[in-house]
Amino acid sequence: MKKSMTFLTLSAILLSTLAACGSEAPKSNASEDDSLDTIIEKAKEEGEIASLGMPDTWANWIGTWDDIEANYGIKQTDTDMSSAEELAKFESEGTKGTADIGDVGISFGPLAVSKDLTLPYKTSYWEDVPDWAKDEVGHWMLSYTGTIAFLTDKNNVDKAPTSWEELAAGDYQVAVGDVTKANQAQFAVLAAAIAHGGDEGNIQPGLDYFKEFAEKGRLSSVDASVANLEKGEVDVTIVWDFNGLNYRDQIDSDRFEVTIPSDGSVISGYTTLINKHAPHPNAAKLAREYILSDEGQINLAKGYARPIRENVELPAEVAEKLLPAEDYKAAQPVKDNATWDETAVNLPELWQKEVLSHVK
Repeated sequence: MKKSMTFLTLSAILLSTLAACGSEAPKSNASEDDSLDTIIEKAKEEGEIASLGMPDTWANWIGTWDDIEANYGIKQTDTDMSSAEELAKFESEGTKGTADIGDVGISFGPLAVSKDLTLPYKTSYWEDVPDWAKDEVGHWMLSYTGTIAFLTDKNNVDKAPTSWEELAAGDYQVAVGDVTKANQAQFAVLAAAIAHGGDEGNIQPGLDYFKEFAEKGRLSSVDASVANLEKGEVDVTIVWDFNGLNYRDQIDSDRFEVTIPSDGSVISGYTTLINKHAPHPNAAKLAREYILSDEGQINLAKGYARPIRENVELPAEVAEKLLPAEDYKAAQPVKDNATWDETAVNLPELWQKEVLSHVK
């Protein structure tokens, strides 16, 4: 699937887009003053919702969409695409918008706001979402988080690494992904930088770290797809924890091990964006409301995503699928999104110059 395999860098969104047709926006049925009951009533009347980048198998979105249809009679359709493509679609269609809601990486939230593409809605769970995971108005607020982790094939590696230090000391191949355009891979570099004294504005320690892998011939170019993992072509790959846990259980939970590096990692996440010109704005608001509810958060956890609301009690069988909270002691959320956005734009060129040029 496109969403689970490829993420475009922020620079991709800067490509020119088509101008929207029409000089006036159609009258919207959404109001900032509507109560939740009114939103539900209007959403039922709309009867449908069109999402972007929220396919059934990503973070168990199918569970939430099935619930929304069962509870409110709202039918959903999705077009799977990257975060950058979602914003490009919102922008190019303008007042003729065909999509209602999308799921994007945290960096794309502020970018969407700067382009005036979003409709704010805080939901009744606003206070349960930490400040770092939302903007002040409600244009974006994370639904779930991901933390950079190691996924190890124990058939190929005797002991799964539990730190960046152990990973560097090994003699096996390490797959990072395509740092030139993959969001997950770029955060892997940031996580390595943080573990070695860097931060969002100082990515050099991460580049230096992976340069050593390149010089030693340990940087794997194999795509860490489920098929390649299953065939044993990947020793260790660096992924979001929810992807690693998903891959582990899809293939063989005894054969693969997921670990959070104990010497530092980074927590990021994904936010819904409601299209400013959504054809079904109330259905979109209701969807965000449900996603942040206990039931919606549990649905995401069933898909291995870590809910943004920490006060949600997960059923035992769902909690067992996730890593224990103590494994995340050294992980920290992105502290400066604006600075990281700037770094991420330049990272592809830096990766080519300072890492890939040393591959043996």
